[in-house]
Amino acid sequence: MTPPLVQPFTGLRPTSDTAQHVVAPPYDVLNAAEAREKAQGKPLSFLHVSKPEIDLDEGVDVHAPEVYTKGAENLARMISDGALVRDAAPRYYVYRMTMGDHVQTGVVLGASVAAYDENRIRKHELTRPAKEGDRVRQIEACLAQTGPVLLAHQPSRAVKTITDRVTEGLPAYDVVGDGGVRHALWVVDGAGDVTAVSEAFNAMEALYIADGHHRSAAASRVAATLRARHPDAGVEAPWQSFLTVSFPKDEMLILDYNRVVTHLNGLSPEDFLARIDESFTVQAMSVQAKPGRRREVGLYLAGQWYRLTIKEVPGPDTPPAESLDVSLLSTYLLDPVLGIQDLRTDKRIDFVGGMRGLDELERRVDSGEMAAAFAMYPTSMDELMAVAEAGQIMPPKSTWFEPKLADGMVSLAFG
Repeated sequence: MTPPLVQPFTGLRPTSDTAQHVVAPPYDVLNAAEAREKAQGKPLSFLHVSKPEIDLDEGVDVHAPEVYTKGAENLARMISDGALVRDAAPRYYVYRMTMGDHVQTGVVLGASVAAYDENRIRKHELTRPAKEGDRVRQIEACLAQTGPVLLAHQPSRAVKTITDRVTEGLPAYDVVGDGGVRHALWVVDGAGDVTAVSEAFNAMEALYIADGHHRSAAASRVAATLRARHPDAGVEAPWQSFLTVSFPKDEMLILDYNRVVTHLNGLSPEDFLARIDESFTVQAMSVQAKPGRRREVGLYLAGQWYRLTIKEVPGPDTPPAESLDVSLLSTYLLDPVLGIQDLRTDKRIDFVGGMRGLDELERRVDSGEMAAAFAMYPTSMDELMAVAEAGQIMPPKSTWFEPKLADGMVSLAFG
C-alpha cells in the first residue's frame, strides 16, 4: 500500500500572547555567541530549545550530551509554563512569510518519512553523517521535531483555494522576526479543510526538498529506530512524519550564492584573465557586474569588475546538474584554472549568500582576504526540480533561499 505523501499532526506551538517572545531564527543561521546574545533576557526564546548550549558554560562542546538534555529540559519547561500548547486534534497550518514586497504562503505538513525513503519527497543534496547525527540526537532528546524542512510543490489550484480562504481570517499569530520579516500562522482545523489539504497534496506526484536535507535524513533515521521498536505502529504515529512547510514553487525566492577564492593558483591577474578567455567572453565593466541572466558570471579582481559570458552553452541532453551555472563555473574555471575540485573540502574557496550583496564581495577582495570573487546568477526552482527529478546532486552552496523559516512557529511532538 502506497503511504500518503502528507498527513495532519497535532502541533505544539506558542499562544497568541507568547508567539512574539517564542519565535526565533533557525538554529543553523547563528553561532553559539550570536544565539546567546539574541536570547539574552528572553527566557521564552525558542533558541533555548534549538541552541541550548547558550544556557551552559561558554566553550561547551555543542554536541555534548548535556546540550541535548538541556534543550529537552527547556522545551519541557516552556510546555509546563504554558508558553507552548498542544493542539487537541491533528491539523494543518497555513504559514505566510512577508519580506518587503515579497510574500509567500505555504502549508505546514506532516510529510511522510516513507515517502521520503521512497524518493517521492525528492532530494538534491548530499548530507554529512556528523550533521545528521546532531539532528538525530536533538530529535531523540526532545521527542519532537522542532526545525521545519522547507519544501516546494508545483502550483496547485486546490491548495491555493484553501489557503486563500483560510487567510481571509485573522491569523493565530503574526510576529516580526529578524530583518523585519513577518511570520504569520493560521490553523486549518475545519474537518472539511483538513481533508481537502490531504487530498490536494496526496494527489501530487512528488514534493521537493528546498532546504533541510539533514533534518529530513535525521527524521528518517529516527523513524527507522522507532519502527524497529514498534513494528505494529501505523502511519498515523507522529514519528512516521517529519515537520515541513511546503510552498508553491512560483512563490519561492532564490538568491545568488556567490564564490570567493583565496588565490589565483600562482597566476598574475593578467595571466588569469588570459586563461579564462579560453572559455569565457571577458568584458571589463565600469559598474558592479551583477549577472542579469543565466550563463553570465560577475568577476571582481584587483579592484575591477568584469562580466564573464560562458562560450560553450550546454546542449539539451546535458544532465541537469551539469547545466547549472555554478557547475559550469567549476567545469571551466575553478577546476582547470584554479585547481579547486572539491567545493566541500577545499579551504581555498568560500561562499557568500546573496543577501550580503556584491559590496561584500568587494570588501573581502579589497581587504586582501580573498584574491577574486564570482557573482552568480541565481539557480531557479525549475533547475532545482529538474536535478531532483533526475536523481542528481547539486553542487554545494547552489541555492540561497530567503526569507528563512522561523523556529518555534509550530513543532511536531511525538508524545
